[in-house]
Amino acid sequence: MPRRPSGVDPPTAPPRPRRWLAGAAVFAVGAVLLTVGWAARRPEPVGDRTVGQVTRVGVLPGDSLPGYAATTRAELAALTAGAYALVSFDRYLAPDRLPALLADVEVAAVVVRVPLPGRQTEVVRLPAQLLPQDVTAGMAGLADRKDREAADQRHRAAGTADPTTRQGYESGAQVAAREAAGYRSACACVYAAVVRAAPAALRALAGRDDVRALDPAPEVTRLDRTVFLPPLPEQRDVARPPADTAGPPADQASTPADPAPTPGAAMGDSSEGAPGVTAPVPSSTGAGSDRSVPTPAPTSPDSRRSGSSVRSP
Repeated sequence: MPRRPSGVDPPTAPPRPRRWLAGAAVFAVGAVLLTVGWAARRPEPVGDRTVGQVTRVGVLPGDSLPGYAATTRAELAALTAGAYALVSFDRYLAPDRLPALLADVEVAAVVVRVPLPGRQTEVVRLPAQLLPQDVTAGMAGLADRKDREAADQRHRAAGTADPTTRQGYESGAQVAAREAAGYRSACACVYAAVVRAAPAALRALAGRDDVRALDPAPEVTRLDRTVFLPPLPEQRDVARPPADTAGPPADQASTPADPAPTPGAAMGDSSEGAPGVTAPVPSSTGAGSDRSVPTPAPTSPDSRRSGSSVRSP
């Protein structure tokens, strides 16, 4: 038997780096495949599906006003949970009349218009939670804007040579100036309100003097996605746009230079001629609201229900 020389260690097995490297490669490939598979199974992020969807509450031109009133009474009687509601008044009210009339409900906004005979004045939705202070403050802001509109119309009238066009601008300036004067005096211009309350409080409100109709809207969850269309107090049979029998011809009607305030203004903006409005989104306690959330133009078709009250989610 051959003998190993004394002091010489037995030969050792060579290292096996290749097997380790191969194992590491297999592990890395497996991790990549697991990551790809997990990513493939992840659900796609879900966006806000309410974007572009608008709910309309109230009446449209041509709707029967007695039919609307009957439908709102039936819906109010069947209401079982707290909800937003559109309260329409039977006449135009001054801001100081609102605290007593709207007591015991949470107020989110009011709808105002200067009722000039024979003139189509702007319909505006004003954020209002503290009554009457928020309404009078909003009216003061509207008066400033109407002053600017009147000045712009007068400037345009002075810069045109066409008599008919000039007459249209002058007429627009006169209307804007009268609107400014009305709002600055805290006029009797409020004809509707958006409120929220429990069914019992809403039914009590519906029975008060000066309340024409109370339209509950339990489907409304976001005021910035809702357009409210109350009937005008002077109309009793069929809803229609405000009359403009004293204005210039339709094709020469004046165009306001600043038809809506800059987003963020507390005065609100027109809800006539465009469905966009500025309105607060109150919390359940009425605190912490965003007073200037713009409502996008509706992109979904209207749907009618009995009584011609409109709901188009």
